[in-house]
Amino acid sequence: MFLFSDFERLSILVDTSLGKTLLLADPHIGFELSRGLRIRTGFEEHLAEFVLETGADALVILGDVKEPLGLSFRLKEMLLRFFSAVKDVRVLIAKGNHDGRIEEVAEKFPNVEVADHFVIDGHLFLHGHTRLPEVEFEEAFLGHAHPAYTLKYGGTARKVKVFVRTGKFLVLPTINPYIEGFDIREGIRLIPFLRGVREVELFLPEGLYLGRIEV
Repeated sequence: MFLFSDFERLSILVDTSLGKTLLLADPHIGFELSRGLRIRTGFEEHLAEFVLETGADALVILGDVKEPLGLSFRLKEMLLRFFSAVKDVRVLIAKGNHDGRIEEVAEKFPNVEVADHFVIDGHLFLHGHTRLPEVEFEEAFLGHAHPAYTLKYGGTARKVKVFVRTGKFLVLPTINPYIEGFDIREGIRLIPFLRGVREVELFLPEGLYLGRIEV
C-alpha cells in the first residue's frame, strides 16, 4: 500500500520562478523488470497521483527516472503512463546514469524537458554521477547516492533513508519505497565531486537533525 505521506517525506516542495516546484530523486520506474519481481506494483501510477495531489506547477526529477538501462516495450509503457498522468505539470529531468534513451519517451510530451542539469534561481539541479558542471550556483540538489543510515537503539538496528547536507549540496534519498538505499559512507563515494568530503550532516525525512558523521 502506498501512502502519500511517504512520498511527501522523501521529496521537497519549494517555491521557484516556475511556481510551486516539487523535487524528487531516483524513482527508478520499472525496477520490477530488473529485480525479478513477478508482481505489478503500480508504483509509477501512485507516484503520478502524488505529484498531482501536491498541486505542483513544476516537477524536477533528479535523475534515474527509470531503472533498466535499456528501453523495453514494458518499460516504455510504464513511462508513458507516468508522463501522461502529469501532462499538465512542467517536468524537468536531470538525466541520470540509468536514463539512457529516456528522450525517446520524453519527446512525446511537450511539457517534459531533459538535460544534464538545470540552474533555476541560483539553484543547481543534477543527478550527481558526473563531474560538477562549470556553472555558478548558491545551492545544489542531487540524488544518485540513495543515502541511508543505520539507527541503533537498544539491541536493535534499523536502516532509514536520510537527506544529506554537505556545504552547498543537499543529497535527496530515493523516493521509491521498494529501494532501501546505500549506507551514506558508501553512497557519498558514488558522487565524483563529493569523494573528498570527510563529514556530512544527516536529516531524517521527518526533518529531525541526526547530527554530523564522518564518512
